[in-house]
Amino acid sequence: MEGFHFLQALFILTLASPLAYASDPSPLQDFCVAINDPNDAVFVNGKVCKDAKLATADDFFFSGLNIGKITSNSVGSSVTPVNVAQISGLNTLGISLARIDYAANGGLNPPHTHPRATEILVVLEGTLYVGFVTSNPDNRLIAKVLNKGDVFVFPVGLVHFQFNPGKSKAVAIAALSSQDPGVITIANAVFGSDSSINPDVLSKAFKLDKSMVKSLQSKF
Repeated sequence: MEGFHFLQALFILTLASPLAYASDPSPLQDFCVAINDPNDAVFVNGKVCKDAKLATADDFFFSGLNIGKITSNSVGSSVTPVNVAQISGLNTLGISLARIDYAANGGLNPPHTHPRATEILVVLEGTLYVGFVTSNPDNRLIAKVLNKGDVFVFPVGLVHFQFNPGKSKAVAIAALSSQDPGVITIANAVFGSDSSINPDVLSKAFKLDKSMVKSLQSKF
C-alpha cells in the first residue's frame, strides 16, 4: 500500500512539474503596457502571421550578406542585420544574424548589450579583440584576441564589444538567439538619450565634471 501511495504522489508531481517550471516567453520589445480597450491594442511582439498557404521562398530569403558596408564613421564599424525586419519568415523562430565590418587600425563595435539574445561571433577576416563584462558586483572582464576562424560567445544581456587592433579591415558574422535581439549601445543610451539625462546624475555616476558630461552629451 505504501508503494502505491508513493507512486500516486510521484505521478501527481510529474503532472504538476511543467506548471511549476513554466515561465513567460521572452519579450521581443522593450516593454508592453497593459491596456483595457482592445481597440487601442497592438500585437505583442509586433508581428502578425501570414496564411501559411500564401508563404513563398522570398519570405525566408535575404541577399547581400557578402557585401561589406562603409566603415568611415565615428566608431569605424558597420552592422548589417538579418533579423525579422529583413526576413519575415524568421518570425517566431528565435534566431537572427548580423555581419559586422570593422575599419583597420581601431574599428570598434562599441560596448553594447542585446537584451533579448545570446550572441555567438565568428571571425571571417582579420583580427579582433573582443570581450564582455560580468554582472555586478564582480564586473569581471572576460576578453580574448580572435583571428580568422575563431569563435566567441557573449552571454545574453551582458555588456560586450569588438575592436580591430590590426592594420587591415576585419569582418565577422554574429548569430543571435532571437528573431529581434535588440541592441543598447551604452554611450548612446547614457549620453545621447532623448531627452537628456540630468548632468548631475551622470556626473556622479561616472565621476566626471559636469562640464565634461555636457560635452559628451553634445557629441551624441
